[in-house]
Amino acid sequence: MNSPEDNSHFERQKPIYLELNFQIICAVVLIAVIGVSSVTPAFPQLAKDLNINPKNLGLLITVFTLPSLILGPIIGVLADRWGRKRIIVPSLFLFGIAGTACAFARNFDLLLWLRLLQGIGAASLLSLGITLIGDLYTGDRRTTAMGYNASISSIGTATYPLIGGALATMGWYYPFALSILAIPLGLLVLFVLKNPEPQGDRNLKQYLSNAVKVLKNRQLFGLFIASAANFVFLYGAYVTYLPQLISDTFKAPPTIIGLLLSSVSVAITITSSQLGRLARRFPAKTLISASYIFYGLAMLIVPFVQNLWLLLIPSTIFGIGLGIGFPSIQTLLADLAPREYLATIISVNGTFFGLGQTLGPLLMGYAFGFGGINSVFYVAAGFAIIVFFVFRYCTCL
Repeated sequence: MNSPEDNSHFERQKPIYLELNFQIICAVVLIAVIGVSSVTPAFPQLAKDLNINPKNLGLLITVFTLPSLILGPIIGVLADRWGRKRIIVPSLFLFGIAGTACAFARNFDLLLWLRLLQGIGAASLLSLGITLIGDLYTGDRRTTAMGYNASISSIGTATYPLIGGALATMGWYYPFALSILAIPLGLLVLFVLKNPEPQGDRNLKQYLSNAVKVLKNRQLFGLFIASAANFVFLYGAYVTYLPQLISDTFKAPPTIIGLLLSSVSVAITITSSQLGRLARRFPAKTLISASYIFYGLAMLIVPFVQNLWLLLIPSTIFGIGLGIGFPSIQTLLADLAPREYLATIISVNGTFFGLGQTLGPLLMGYAFGFGGINSVFYVAAGFAIIVFFVFRYCTCL
């Protein structure tokens, strides 16, 4: 296996964002987020056409993210043993086929099963995309790459709701067809991506032994909790139930819902693109802690907004939190992880991604059922405060 040092001369030849390997990695991460952000603007219309109670819309997110929760550790050990590409390529093909099939479903139960299959394909994409950055870059270049990657994925997160909202005006099912883009990307990864693939020989017993050691590391566990919490906010409150609030309170069409959901990504893109500079001034732990203050403030403001376009204020605050928090977590994990277990630890973190993605819509769905749409954001604000103190406890050694 080639080491990162073997690639260091090539890395110095051009900026990170111009490197073909990095562009392919970003494309993989862009596909990983298309499965949610492109379809949520269609949720209100989907609920009407299929006669679904809005509180059940979160199931479309939950079944999609559940495989990440279950398969994360397995993906990590296989990627460390067999190589990254052998996992990513079939995952992209499954994602594209099952996701495109969702566009032809007209039954909610069938749609849920297809989303589950698509989620199996999606389970490896985000964590292994981050692992590839850890493989190829070190030091400041790793931090810069993580920031650029988060920035570029945020551009996708900004664009997909706009595209999805526009497509949803023709029918709720059209946004699901965007998943077909994963198939040609799978071919690109197979034939073009150049990555120093590991040649490990770990068995399941070795993996389980190291997984236990990981969970006993309080700093890593604090980062795992922080990762899960990010997705509770993003998938639970913001992505799943903010569209419902906009539709119920302001009677906005899908195109406006998509536009407002996209606004958060502008702040993420600007903030995360400056992560390299911020990281030179503030420790990663400080940036992560600050992100939960931004999350809590944003969630608390939402119920008090009386004008549709003033929702841009909490969206921007929320985006700043994600822009500094999410890539800082990934960078710190890559720095702390032994290289021979990089994919394993990043994928264990992916399990916590799945935990947050899966529990977020369910928890916020219960809050919605108990106290209405505003209670979703009050509960999220309270959760941000709790996570702030839990993270500080776990990482202050």
